Amino acid sequence: MTPRSTHRREFLRDLGLKTAAVPFLLNLPSLGFANQAARKKRLVVMFSPNGVFPETFWPSEEGKDFALKESLQPLADFKNRMMVIHGLCDKVRGDGDNHMRGMGCLLTGVELFPGNIQGGSHTPAGWASGISVDQEIKNFLQKDPATRTRFGSLEFGVMVPERADTWTRMVYAGANKPISPIDDPYQMFNKLYGRMKDQAAIRSILDDVQDDLKTLKTVVSAEDRQLLEEHATFVREMEQELESGKDELTHAVPELEPGVRKDNDNIPKISKQQIDLMVNSFVNDFSRVATLQYTNSVGMAKMKWLGIEEGHHDLSHNPDSDKESVAKITKINTWFAEQLAYMAKRLAETPEPGGGGSLLDNTLIIWTNELGKGNSHTLDNIPFVLVGNGLDFNMGRSLKLPRVAHNRFLLNLAHGFGHNIKTIGNPDFCGDGPLTQLS
Repeated sequence: MTPRSTHRREFLRDLGLKTAAVPFLLNLPSLGFANQAARKKRLVVMFSPNGVFPETFWPSEEGKDFALKESLQPLADFKNRMMVIHGLCDKVRGDGDNHMRGMGCLLTGVELFPGNIQGGSHTPAGWASGISVDQEIKNFLQKDPATRTRFGSLEFGVMVPERADTWTRMVYAGANKPISPIDDPYQMFNKLYGRMKDQAAIRSILDDVQDDLKTLKTVVSAEDRQLLEEHATFVREMEQELESGKDELTHAVPELEPGVRKDNDNIPKISKQQIDLMVNSFVNDFSRVATLQYTNSVGMAKMKWLGIEEGHHDLSHNPDSDKESVAKITKINTWFAEQLAYMAKRLAETPEPGGGGSLLDNTLIIWTNELGKGNSHTLDNIPFVLVGNGLDFNMGRSLKLPRVAHNRFLLNLAHGFGHNIKTIGNPDFCGDGPLTQLS
């Protein structure tokens, strides 16, 4: 018997708690029974579409002494906690156009199935033929009671089209198993907190019912008392189910601004709401893996709040000689960097529950894209901007790699959680394993 288990048993005995309460006690950071001594690591993947304009995005320098170009300027406060990786390439080929493979292979590193979704001038394709790295990590964490969370992973979206096709899905539970992001903050709120509100109401009702049953038993017949006993047994079973759940909130439920409709012009508000919900989900340890997907591959959002009337995808197709379009693409990616900066700020200012430092000290955020550059549709130099210290990479650097398959970077993510898999996606692109340059 370990000192920790002895302490836990004495704690339960002294408070007169039933052993059925143990599961939710283990999820309360302030008690420190479970994995609070072990550091919690988290991963967030943030996606924005249609590539970047290289000259206003990539730092010219390599190493720790680098300058942020215009598109990355909003991240200046986090420069010593970020890494900009140039040279990661999506080398997966096969069915589908580059937008489709850029999206479907981004986190899976594996070919798309043949299918009937026609894209661009290339062959049609279907879903990805393997699991995405975020779900691979989620499954690894969920197998261990010390790292298991209520949801395992959470998939957030901002104005993701309702249609389901290869351009709109980047997360896969397995081959042919795309996972839809939730892009309605109110729906996400209900997923995170609605059941707990229901349980609070049920607990209140159960307390009242138990008292009523005790009173009634003194005044009814023997037959009715038997019926009441059956009801009491049912109530006790309900209580035990509630006590054994992991649904106790340890921090306040966030308030959402009411009435924000899912609409193009509300993208900034929806973005903020989703980020706030994500941060709060980490505080309550609902999940340690999350994705945040802005629109979709070939996303056509119109950033009117930036004074841009054209659709994002259309602008990305214009030639480099169109200076006005270049300025607008730069402005759009600067706005996405602002969203990343807001997320990093929220994580940095939020203390780690039951541990030291902040949430950002234990979280790695990755901002990525399905293309390296919009008008060329290249899958070379896919943007990967990292912020946070969750996986203990050597941050505060601009890293330039010689056209390395991005599968190797995906391996770094899994290994950062202690999940030392040899390959992910197509093994031909896993080379010599994880990149040694990150640590």
